[in-house]
Amino acid sequence: MKISIEKQVELIERGAVAVISRADLVKKLEKAKVTGTPLKIKAGFDPTAPDLHLGHTVLIQKLKHFQDLGHEINFLIGDFTGMIGDPTGKSETRKALTVEQVEENAASYKEQIFKILDPEKTKVVFNSTWLNKLTSKDFIMLASQLTVARMLEREDFKVRFENERPISIHEFLYPLIQGYDSVALKADVEIGGTDQLFNLLMGRDLQRVWGQDPQVVITMPLLEGLDGVNKMSKSLGNYIGITEKADDIYGKTMSVSDSLMFRYFELLSDLAEEQIGALKDEMQAGRVHPKAVKQQLARELTGRFYDAVTAQRAEENFEKIFSQHDNPEDMPEVVLAAVAEGIWLPKLLVDTKLVSGTGEARRMIQQNAVSVNGDKVSDIEHLVTTQGEIILKVGKRRFCKVIFT
Repeated sequence: MKISIEKQVELIERGAVAVISRADLVKKLEKAKVTGTPLKIKAGFDPTAPDLHLGHTVLIQKLKHFQDLGHEINFLIGDFTGMIGDPTGKSETRKALTVEQVEENAASYKEQIFKILDPEKTKVVFNSTWLNKLTSKDFIMLASQLTVARMLEREDFKVRFENERPISIHEFLYPLIQGYDSVALKADVEIGGTDQLFNLLMGRDLQRVWGQDPQVVITMPLLEGLDGVNKMSKSLGNYIGITEKADDIYGKTMSVSDSLMFRYFELLSDLAEEQIGALKDEMQAGRVHPKAVKQQLARELTGRFYDAVTAQRAEENFEKIFSQHDNPEDMPEVVLAAVAEGIWLPKLLVDTKLVSGTGEARRMIQQNAVSVNGDKVSDIEHLVTTQGEIILKVGKRRFCKVIFT
């Protein structure tokens, strides 16, 4: 809290698309400095999937900025709203999660966020805590705060309405409930993606209704995936998961384009903007090779989700594989029973967990992306001899030593 207001605003605005409004933010920061009371910062996450990727951590990194400045972080898990399903950006009604799915995914989130945030200084809150207490009367009062015409201003609802695609009534409740979360928490600041702007502003509107000082809204960009074009997404396969193996986090980061890596630095790195700018200048002047800059990013991100020693080992493995065409030292080992007639290669790839199923195995073999002991195999009917040990490789980064007994 001893950091100047100007420096706090500079860090808070880093990478942000919009701050609504900057004047309100300065006013709140000044009050916090005078009173010694930290601001309440809120970011909500619906537990729709068990694993987070780097795209999710853009918001978490901004929470860390506030945490480093001494403010109170409220990591809100939408266990109640998760059972509705966020309609944002959806062309059809989203399937609601079961209570069991929500609980399982929420537990996974809590474990993952502490790879970035300080667990001793982070409040993990669930919106079912207050939403389960609302009566039918409360929900009717909440619903009265918004007109259907205003709701249909949302682009996703507007498109669905014009295309005669169904919109369920409960979906209209989602932004209202998200906004009410800000009322319940008395949030000073809410952070969300640019696609969440409608929902975030709803929090400001409802806080005014409840006589609270409206929260500041900060929108963060949607991080491009490894393809450099589309939003990072598991469904598109262009993501870096924060629970992936260290070698995969490092290797995938190294596949980011030279132009995109500085966006990753800005949104994901702990380096100061001045340091990032210096790196960019050095690279553009030809004094530092782009690969060396990217290695620094890969080490930082891998180390964040593991540790510095593991990150260094991942870098060494990457160099062995891509520069020396060698095998990594710490590849997984699987012991299998020998079979006289041999094992069908697609089944072996599944048994060693190098692929998710025989369908993927067939595709990888047909794409010439599978090798046995260094030799490419393109025949999907190939039988692997089960004697001694063999090294399997799928793609560029998936290895396994198989020991037959």
